Amino acid sequence: MGIDRREFLKIIGASAAFALGGMTIVDAIVKDDAEAAQYTPEPGALVAGQWAMVIDMWKFKTEDDRKRVIDACNSAHNIPDFGEAKDEVKWIWDDSFEHAFPETEQKYLQASLEKMPFLLMCNHCENPPCVRVCPTKATFKRSDGIVMQDMHRCIGCRFCMAACPYGSRSFNWSDPRPYIKHENPNYPTRTKGVVEKCTFCVERLAKGEMPACVEASNGAMVFGDLKDPNSKVRKLLESTYTIRRKPELGTGPNIYYVIRGADNA
Repeated sequence: MGIDRREFLKIIGASAAFALGGMTIVDAIVKDDAEAAQYTPEPGALVAGQWAMVIDMWKFKTEDDRKRVIDACNSAHNIPDFGEAKDEVKWIWDDSFEHAFPETEQKYLQASLEKMPFLLMCNHCENPPCVRVCPTKATFKRSDGIVMQDMHRCIGCRFCMAACPYGSRSFNWSDPRPYIKHENPNYPTRTKGVVEKCTFCVERLAKGEMPACVEASNGAMVFGDLKDPNSKVRKLLESTYTIRRKPELGTGPNIYYVIRGADNA
């Protein structure tokens, strides 16, 4: 479904109003997005009230463990390898504790934690700022909490990239197709000028399968329904101390990281 120029300009104006604090108009747009995001799962699909993930980095013993997870995501979703960091397209990647959790930095941080790389991805926020600023609704939140990116509706304005406080979105500055090493014919390739990001593997959930990264993690990544008190995710969160990235921003990230000392990992 397309939009005409007048409607597009109206939405652009609403996005600008958000930047100036015009919440009334933007709230109406968010409401429209929420209504459009309702969907009916296919028989056999995995469903949840709110999908969430718990990542235990202490269970990743080597660099190869992390690489296996990243490679599984890249292969499943035809993520290009442009060969240069400035052009990198990232759905899941690793970074230092200092960069991942700048608000928790302290002088006497445990050395093993300070040097530990953390796997990062889209946080599928409860209050995603990227959804509010998208002028074409290419970015929207599903009723199960997954923040989606419709690459066909994306016009490449990159408002969502500016709004995301986690650096979880990438832009295709050139045609990504020649840079896909081994194309997966079961997942669409993208084009130049669009934004992309992690989608919690909605294509796999629809078939009753867990996300590719979870399957490749050997139990280090747990995925489940945050609203189900009997889910493994809920039980982990209730029994283990975890942290989230930049929770003080009010976005409500749904990726949790297990934090504990190396001696009791």
